Amino acid sequence: MPKHTTAAIRLMMVDDHEVLRLGLRTLFSEAGGFQVVGEAGTSSQAISEAERLKPDVILMDVRLPDGSGVEVCRAIRAARPETRILFLTSFADDDAVLATILAGAQGFLLKEVSSEELLKAVRTVATGHSILDPAVTQRVLARVQAQVRESGEPKSEGLSPQEQRVLALVAEGKTNKEIAASLTLSDKTVEHYLSNVFQKLHVTRRAQAAAYYTRHLSG
Repeated sequence: MPKHTTAAIRLMMVDDHEVLRLGLRTLFSEAGGFQVVGEAGTSSQAISEAERLKPDVILMDVRLPDGSGVEVCRAIRAARPETRILFLTSFADDDAVLATILAGAQGFLLKEVSSEELLKAVRTVATGHSILDPAVTQRVLARVQAQVRESGEPKSEGLSPQEQRVLALVAEGKTNKEIAASLTLSDKTVEHYLSNVFQKLHVTRRAQAAAYYTRHLSG
């Protein structure tokens, strides 16, 4: 007996753990009101499947075997802004949380969330609202704001074009190794550029540098 007469929420899951994907598929299939249209275990597969399936909401892990879920989020949102992305991850790393927010994600939850809370979160995101784990995001935003107050608003002392490219990739949540690969540089060269960027912006953390890029250099 159908539980809903309205169109089901088209849901896609991106996680490299097959058992977790199976559990999520069962949860949403039994809840009613959802149609699990597909799943992916890698970044490349996630991008191609999202383009093919056009889901309403994607449940995304931050860390994938072949890249960052943050990068996948940016790519999918750029190609199809109406697709909403909710990160579901085991990692509450401050820089990762900030990166997902900057990448345009509509939510960030830890995998310890209850089934009911997860179902509610997906429904909320599907209706156009955002949902972020309060304990995580409040800590991140409070820390960034406190650091800005302590040091004042970061001021650029003239970043070089290459330093700006490195900073843009930091804002995407990329690691030094991923930045090095993207720009065909050595890890040591990337570290050198980042050191210069931090010094010029008078910051000490990647999150602060990423926040500066978003406010002053992106778009």
